[in-house]
Amino acid sequence: MQEAFICTAIRTAGGRRAGRLSHLHPADLGGMIIDGVLDSSGVAPEAVDDVILGCVSQIGPQTFNIARTSVLSSRLPESVPGVSVDRQCGSSQQAMHFAAQAVLSGTQDLIIAGGVESMSTVPILAAMTIATQAGLPGPFDGERMVKRYPGEDFSQFVGAERVGAKYGVTRDELLDFAVSSHTRAIAATEAGRFDEEILPVGYADADGAPALHVRDEGIRPPDRAKMAGLPALIPPDGLINAAMASQICDGASAVLIANERAVAAHGLRPLARVHTMAVCGSDPTIVLEGPIPATRLVLERAGLTIDDIGLYEVNEAFGTVPLAWAKALGADLDRLNVNGGAQALGHPLGATGTKLVATLVHELRRRGERYGLVAICEGLGTANATIIEAL
Repeated sequence: MQEAFICTAIRTAGGRRAGRLSHLHPADLGGMIIDGVLDSSGVAPEAVDDVILGCVSQIGPQTFNIARTSVLSSRLPESVPGVSVDRQCGSSQQAMHFAAQAVLSGTQDLIIAGGVESMSTVPILAAMTIATQAGLPGPFDGERMVKRYPGEDFSQFVGAERVGAKYGVTRDELLDFAVSSHTRAIAATEAGRFDEEILPVGYADADGAPALHVRDEGIRPPDRAKMAGLPALIPPDGLINAAMASQICDGASAVLIANERAVAAHGLRPLARVHTMAVCGSDPTIVLEGPIPATRLVLERAGLTIDDIGLYEVNEAFGTVPLAWAKALGADLDRLNVNGGAQALGHPLGATGTKLVATLVHELRRRGERYGLVAICEGLGTANATIIEAL
C-alpha cells in the first residue's frame, strides 16, 4: 500500500495588511513558496508532477488559475501544470488532501500543495463586492437557495456568534483565549520554534534598505483590558470583537507530498505522513461548526480518540470556533494551538491550511509526539480535518 509522505512543510511569516508582503504580486509570492519547497527538499524541478494551490479570493491578480501563474513565476519548468482550489478557508488543506489522494492512487508521485493569499491586494469578499457593483447577482441569490434558506446571508460574523452560543462559550473564555494566542505566539517566536518552517522573503525597510521578513507581523503583547473594551462586531451586545477574531494577513505556504516510489527515487526524507483525511458539511447558517463533525469523522476513520492526538491546530477564524470545538470534543486546551493561532499570527485564507500543517509537523517532531490534527472551518458550513503522523 502506498503512503502519502510530507517531505517539506514551509510557510512565509504572516504579513499585516499593507505590511511587509503587500508589495508582492500574489503569483510572485506563490512562486517564492514553490521555489522554497524545491530548495528545502532538493528535488529536481522537472520531477514535480503537479502544483495544487488554494486561494479564496480568485479575482484580479489571483484569478486565471493562481497555481499556474505561480508555477510560471517559479523555477519549475513549463511542463509542470497547476490547479487552483477554493474550499474557502480550508483551501490549502484541501489542496494537500487532493495531493495525498493522487500519490496514494499512484496516478502521480510528487506534488507541491499549498496556498497563497494577498489580502492587502485583494480584500476579503472582493469578488462579491465587485460583482454587486457590476449589477450581477450574488452567490446566495438563486431561487432554490433563497427558498431553502429564506432571509439568510450566511455571515461568518453571525456564524461566530451562533456557534459560541450553541456551545456555551463565554466572553471571559474568549478573552483568555485571545490573550493566550498572543502569549504563546510571542514565546514560540522568541524561542525560535517557527524558524524551521518560515521561508525568508525580501522587502525594503522604513529606510529603504533591503531586509528579510522572517517574523509574523501581527503578534503583539496582549492587553486584556484593552481587548475587552473593543466594540462588538455585531453591536450592541455581540459576543465577539476584533480581538477575538483572526487578523487579515498576506502569506503563502506549501508542503511537498510524495509516495514511497518518489521518496526512493529522489532520496527524500519524510517528516510525517498524512494518516487520515476527512471533509464534511454542516449547517450553513451556523457556518463555522464544521470542524466538530469533521474531527469526529476523521477520528472514526483512523480508529483513534481525541486523547490519542498529541497536538491540535484548529483555526482561530474566531475564538468561538476552537473553543466550541474543544467543548464538543472534550479536547485538552493545553494541546490546542500551542504556538498561538490566527488571532495572533494571522489567517491568510487560502494559505492557512498548509500553514497550520507546517507548524504542526515541526512541533510534533520537536516534542516527540506521534499524532497531530488540523481542522479548519470554512464558508457555508464545510470543514476539513487531517490527522498527521510524525516520523
